[in-house]
Amino acid sequence: MKRRDFLLTTLGAGLVLGARSAFADFIGSPYFAGAEAQGDLPPVAERLPRNPAVARMLEQGKLGGELRMLMANPKDTRVLVAYSYARLVCYDTEYKLQPDICASFDVQEGRIFTFKLREGHKWSDGKPFTSEAFRYFWEDVANNEELMPTGIPTTLKVDGQAPTVEFPDDLTVRYSWDKPNPDFLPAIAGASPLYIFRPGHYLKKYHKKYRDEAELKTEVEESGQPSWAALHNRKDNQYRNDNPKLPTLDPWTLRNKPPAERFIFTRNPYYYRVDEKGQQLPYFDQVVFDIRDSKLIPAKAAAGETDLQARYLRFDSYTILKEAEERDHKYVVRLWDDARGSNFAIYPNLTTTNETWRKLFRDVRCRRALSLAIDRNEINQAIYFGLGVPGANTVLQQSPLYKPEYTTAWSEQDLDKANALLDEMGLTQRSDDGLRLLPNGEKMVIVIDTAGESTEETDILQLVRDSWRKIGVDLFSKPSEREVFRNRVFSGESIMSVFFGIDNGVPNADLSPWEFCPSTQQQLQWAKWGQFIETSGEAGEKIDLPEAQHLFDLLQSWRAATDGGVRAGIWDEVLNIWSDQVFSIGTVANVPQPVVVGQHLHNVPEKAIWAFDPGAHFGVYKPDTFWTDSDRPLSPIPE
Repeated sequence: MKRRDFLLTTLGAGLVLGARSAFADFIGSPYFAGAEAQGDLPPVAERLPRNPAVARMLEQGKLGGELRMLMANPKDTRVLVAYSYARLVCYDTEYKLQPDICASFDVQEGRIFTFKLREGHKWSDGKPFTSEAFRYFWEDVANNEELMPTGIPTTLKVDGQAPTVEFPDDLTVRYSWDKPNPDFLPAIAGASPLYIFRPGHYLKKYHKKYRDEAELKTEVEESGQPSWAALHNRKDNQYRNDNPKLPTLDPWTLRNKPPAERFIFTRNPYYYRVDEKGQQLPYFDQVVFDIRDSKLIPAKAAAGETDLQARYLRFDSYTILKEAEERDHKYVVRLWDDARGSNFAIYPNLTTTNETWRKLFRDVRCRRALSLAIDRNEINQAIYFGLGVPGANTVLQQSPLYKPEYTTAWSEQDLDKANALLDEMGLTQRSDDGLRLLPNGEKMVIVIDTAGESTEETDILQLVRDSWRKIGVDLFSKPSEREVFRNRVFSGESIMSVFFGIDNGVPNADLSPWEFCPSTQQQLQWAKWGQFIETSGEAGEKIDLPEAQHLFDLLQSWRAATDGGVRAGIWDEVLNIWSDQVFSIGTVANVPQPVVVGQHLHNVPEKAIWAFDPGAHFGVYKPDTFWTDSDRPLSPIPE
């Protein structure tokens, strides 16, 4: 399905302008009836902002029930922050930015951003949410050297300059720069967002500016943290979502602290959105995460132990899921379009500390040869039943920026050309078993680091190995836990890695091309360059490859541009360089993402795009509007 057709046929939950006068009355969940009767909570009309956000959706729902999901790690409490997708501004299903937590926003000249907050909006503990939350972040967190020793977030700098931040009144916040900052709104709308506000009324108890020094010192010692700043930062991580006491604006609040085998999230009594009947969202009273081994989650989902599941499901889960669907009728399996540029991609580490491999991988002939040797059609047929699109790790057909040559560049198998490129590099000597010899005399054996999370990944690497053997290159995989895996890449110990392709394969010209340009340590092909950029030169390595520097320069030009045509031209140049230089080696894209949806679950789109950023996976479709027509008894909240 083309992106335009998808956008025309998919109705996601969105926002309509609403005012308190539009409703005769507001309707709260019976979940809070006891607390209201005892006076522990005010009536729902007093808990909502004066101008709550109003959601539109496929079907108006009913309040109550429990939504179950399966997760593999206690750290996955952060997943609900992505899925909940409560942001100051957010993307709609057309990837256009809309007000969400804020009542409205205004942008002038691409550099002056003014946000108007909702009068009467409150944190989950009932305390007012005003411009004070933004002031606390800016003055007491972002500009405190002990809390942020590397300085304010790079997204808040333009050419190294910090913004002017103003708080004209309780409901107004203004950020302004001398030059445009097109990364600002996408950052705060992201799946893992930049939070420019904090619940200062809660965090001040851990801040030395607001506490008696001796008292705070005692608390720090009792906490086991090395400093007051470490304690403050430990308590203040809105995305990590591991502190049940941290006030939130999300639809559900964490009730028990990690580690645990089950996490209960209960509805936020002060949540700012209602449906068109005046019912306070979210519809579900509770969300439950049961922690299971990631390898068991497909079988657990097939057994009906989840109401909504896509995380930890891959296309190789589809057969078992479909069989159980037809047999037990507990759920339906939907196939969404995956937005990644490649289901899996291989990343030569251009900043590895291994000098031999660094020199080889920085020669574009090596990267091209390795890509040309792969039989992507074989991967597509053997693993994805021919349903994917073989090609490079780049933008997809659903993107208005797409060109066929981006997909095919150096990605159609040609063993003769691959061998010729390696010969041209001087790698002509071979061992007795046919492997090419490196300049230091060692066999050309590439060790690929993996996060070890998927048999699908293992199967792909085996097929890649079979192909590479035909050009005299061998491959071995080195699995490790994701955190260890990433640290090996970041440190330069890893020479090559395999992971998902680019997150957003369906960009438009107004979305940043940062994924294709050195910009962050998280980019596995040049982590040290990204770290250098993120830390303003305090760590990592300066870019020293002309083509990569050109990409970085183009990214800067895109950020400075305000004209859509100019931005589209920059995107075209970026994608041409990216494809020609093969900075990552794609395999197969457009592989359908299985989504398990319980039989009684409403408002989950039948056809949609599964994308992390932008989109926050389920987030852009607003799970606070999902509802069930068969209530399940609520799980007891852990003590």
